[in-house]
This record gives sequence, C-alpha cells and structure tokens, in this order.
Amino acid sequence: MSATAKKAGFGATLWEYLTTVDHKKIGILYLVAGMFFFILGGLEAMLIRIQLIKPDNDFISAQFYNEVLTMHGTTMIFLAAMPLIFALMNAVVPLQIGARDVAFPFVNSLGFWLFFFGGVMLNVSWFVTGAPDVGWTAYAPLSIFSEGHGVDFYAIGLQISGFGTLMGGINFIVTIVNMRAPGMTYMRMPLFTWTAFIASVLILFAFPALTVGLFLLTFDRLFGANFFDPSMGGNVIIWEHLFWIFGHPEVYILILPAFGVFSEVIPTFAKKRLFGYSSMVFATVLIAFLGFMVWAHHMFTVGLGPIANSIFAVATMAIAVPTGIKIFNWLFTLWGGSIRLTSPMVFALGFIPTFTIGGMTGVMLASAAADFQYHDSYFVVAHFHYVIVGGVVLGIFAGIIYWWPKMFGTMLNEKLNHWFFWLFFIGFHLTFFVQHFLGLMGMPRRYWIFLEGQGLDLFNLISTIGAFFMAAGTILFLYNIVITQARGQKVSGDPWDARTLEWAIPSPPPFYNFKQEPLVRGLDPLWIEKTEGDGTIKPAEPLGDIHMPNNSFVPFMMSLGLFIAGFGVMFQGNYWFLAVIGFAITAASMLYRSFKDDLGYHVHKEDLEDEKGDGSNG
Repeated sequence: MSATAKKAGFGATLWEYLTTVDHKKIGILYLVAGMFFFILGGLEAMLIRIQLIKPDNDFISAQFYNEVLTMHGTTMIFLAAMPLIFALMNAVVPLQIGARDVAFPFVNSLGFWLFFFGGVMLNVSWFVTGAPDVGWTAYAPLSIFSEGHGVDFYAIGLQISGFGTLMGGINFIVTIVNMRAPGMTYMRMPLFTWTAFIASVLILFAFPALTVGLFLLTFDRLFGANFFDPSMGGNVIIWEHLFWIFGHPEVYILILPAFGVFSEVIPTFAKKRLFGYSSMVFATVLIAFLGFMVWAHHMFTVGLGPIANSIFAVATMAIAVPTGIKIFNWLFTLWGGSIRLTSPMVFALGFIPTFTIGGMTGVMLASAAADFQYHDSYFVVAHFHYVIVGGVVLGIFAGIIYWWPKMFGTMLNEKLNHWFFWLFFIGFHLTFFVQHFLGLMGMPRRYWIFLEGQGLDLFNLISTIGAFFMAAGTILFLYNIVITQARGQKVSGDPWDARTLEWAIPSPPPFYNFKQEPLVRGLDPLWIEKTEGDGTIKPAEPLGDIHMPNNSFVPFMMSLGLFIAGFGVMFQGNYWFLAVIGFAITAASMLYRSFKDDLGYHVHKEDLEDEKGDGSNG
C-alpha cells in the first residue's frame, strides 16, 4: 500500500468514512457529528434565552418551549457532550498507549453509527409529530401521558444511541487493559487514558439502568404495560431512581475525561510533570466509586425520608474531597512552572475557578434541608451549567484545540482561539452566574414566562446577553476551523513540545499509528526521551509487516436497520412492515458478518520504510 496516494475525490472520501474502522477517522466522525449536535443544542438554548429576555414574552408558544427545552438538554448531554468526549478518546487513547487501533475496530465503527442514527431519530421528531415535551429527564407520569409520538422518539432514539455508547465503553476498557505498549504499566498511563478508562467503566455499569428505564417507558407507552402508571399499580418514583442511577454517573462519564484533558494540557504548558500523579489516579477511581452512591440527591424532595436523605447528603459531600485533591494538584503543577499561555492553557486556567464555583454550589445543594429551597429553581440550572459547561465543555474545547494538530496535521489560529475563549468565557459567566440569584429570588426552572413586577427582569436580560456572547464565540471557533483547513498549513509531529506518546509520531499519524511497537521507559515517555535521549521513542520490536483490519459497510447497515425498525415499532398499525424490514436488515447484516471470514490485510515492511525513511517512530 503506497503512502503517496493521490488526493481522493468526494465520493471516495465519503465511502471511506462510511466504511472506516480506523479509530482516528471514527474520532473525526464523532467530532463532526458532535459539533453538529452542539450547534443544534446551542440554537435551542438561544430560543430559550430569547423567550426569557423580558416578562410576558410571546416569542414562542408554551408547547414549543417545552419541546425546545427537552431537546436542548437531551441533545447537549447525549448527542453533543458524549460524542465529543468519544471523539477525543478515539483520536488519542490508542496513540497514548502505543496501540495500532482499538481492540475491536468493527465494534468501534458500529458504536458510532448506532449513536448517529439514534441522534437522527430523536431529531426526526421535529418533522413528524413534534419533539418530546417532558424535559430531558422525562419524568413519569408526564412522559407516560404526553400526547403524540415525541416521547416515543426520545425513548427509542436514546435506546439505539445508548447501545452505541455502551459498545464504545466496552471497547475502550478492553483496549486499555490489553493493548498497552511494552513498559506502559497502569501507573505510567497518561491521565487522559486513565480518565477514559474509568469513564468507560462507568458507562458499562450506568447505561444498563437507563436502558431498563427506557425499555419500561417504551412498553408503557406503546403496549400499555403500566410500569409507571399509579392508577394501574405502577410506581412513578421507580423511573426517577432508574434515571438518576444512570444520570449521576453520566455527569462523571462526561467530566472525568475533561479532567484528563486538563491533566495533559497543564503539565505540557507549565513544563512540569503533573503534581501528585498517583493521587490523581486514586482520586479519579474514588470519584467513580462515589458517583454511584449519590443519585438520590436529585430526589431530596420526593419523600424518601430523613435517613435516606442523610446518607445521600453525606455521600454527595464526600465526593467533593477527591475533586478537591484534583484542583490542588493542578494548582501545584502550575506553581513554579514555566507557564506558556497558549489557548488550551487559557481554557484550563479558566476552568479551575469556574468548576470550583460549580463544586461549591454542589455542596450547598447536597444539604437536604437547604435543597427544599433550591430544588427546581434556577439555582439548580446555574449549578448544573457551571459543572457541565464550565467543566465539560471547556475541557472539550481545550482538548479539541490541543489535539487538533494530531488529528488533522494543521494548527488552529491561536489569536482567534483566544478571542473565542474570552467571548465564550465572559458570555458563560454573564449567562449563568446571575441565575444563582434568580433561583434564590424564586424563579422556577422549566417555566416558559415570568411575570412583570417580580424583580426578575434585569438578571434575565443579562443572562440572555451572555448567551449571545457564547454564540458569537462559537461562530468564531467554527470560522477558525474553516480557514485553518482551507489554508492547510502542515505542522510537525510535536508542535506543542509535549510529553506523551501520541506526539512521538507524525501529524496526522499514519493509518497504522506506529511502525514498531514503542518501548515505554516511564511516565511521560516522550519527555523522558527528550531529556535523556535523542527525542525519539525506542522500538520494542524489530521492523516487520503490520496486520490491519479491512473497512466494512456492515456497521452502517446494522445501524440503519435498527433506525428503520424504530419507526415500525413506534407507529405500529399499517407501519409494522417497517419493523420487519428494519430488523431483517440488521439480522442479515449480522449473519453476513458472522459467516464472512474477514482476515484483514498486511502492510509490508518495505512500504513502511519508504514512508518516512529510517523505520523509527520519530
């Protein structure tokens, strides 16, 4: 296979991405899809803020507001934050551990297409019967009795998407356990790989609870099963338990990889090894462990009783301790460092105080007695966004900018990145800081209007102005991406002077990642070679042929089949044939995959030596 291939046409490129099993290209697919849904969720957020810019506003109707509110939360959590995290994990984790791909490339592709078709199904609801209108948490009994098929789109779309996420999580667990390069012990893994590993474990244990809840909700709505209908002996609180047993670990599924990004960015641009590496690892594990013990702090006002409330309050406060350890370790890493204020570093520095504010309000909400005052007010909205936007989204953008050269071989414009940061950061604090006070003044969340004379006018106006700042920053970032890729100026394999293994190979990496398996001599292996050797990673094996998997169109077809079947199950009646067709496509694709021996192909070592010269990883 020659390295000097001609630039492929649009059709060939499209086919390549539809069939690819290469983790780097799947990372790009996740990035493109995630950014698309992020923009969609952002537009929905703008509609919410424009509606609340003044009292008694009639910009959008109450029903449409409920749909927009539901889709904003659902899109941002499931279809934007999750895939953007997966984009970074796919692009970086195999490179950081010295692997040639993930453990199951075919399953990796299937995971993406399931996520994508689930997200498309959710958004098709806008054009068919109206979007779901029950809030992103879809509390029963409201979600049982919601008219139209909006909630059915929610339940079936998230089921399909969730299968993909679960597959992705299992894939990364197996990859990190089995495919680390020689010398890459667990306590030499980069922090981003550690957080990806722990987040994948959380996915493995948390997503089944959501799957069960959505399954029961689907059967309640489509087949009259009455799991959540109190008049028929059902129990609405069971939905809350199932949702939050998933929902709170989901926060850590999102935030831990963001912590991992900052644990890569801060040492790189402070020119220092991460302070307290082992304590950071154990804090990550402890956060994951405690994350499963706090779900009912969303339910303090449900009536679980003082004993249950007290236990969950204590567990929620306890989770602040390992998080605090992380904050101090980042600060100690900065202390005495040779700090470079690159754009990823600025995002990291903006994150620390922002996330700390989110943590402080979290401790306030953890007090069960005080929560009766805060609950379902804008105070909770402010807290949640300080954690998710101030933590996860700033982490995602820091990661995208930091690893952009590795993914695409080009460097985003630093000046525009800084402008993007300040517009987004200032806009974020304008939008959400005042919402703490709106909540304390009694403004409930999820309401589509507020009234004149309640003293809520000014803060709502400020909040909406802030949202426009965030939107302007995001548009600037998209503009930066377009002009960077249009200019196509190539950068070296290590443009940031970084510390970890992914920067030891060219940017973008060759499709087989490493010519020879690298030998890891310690934590921050590239930095060790820069300071003790000639800057190149030593190989752990002689140069030889490389076995690679073939591309496959089967994952796309399997996912498409479930997408079609979803409509048949939902509309029933005259549309059952869609379910039959869809399940038949999926089953036929699975059978084809089962009976066809796909042995892959070999890249010969002569072709490897032709590519970069000396057969080294440099």
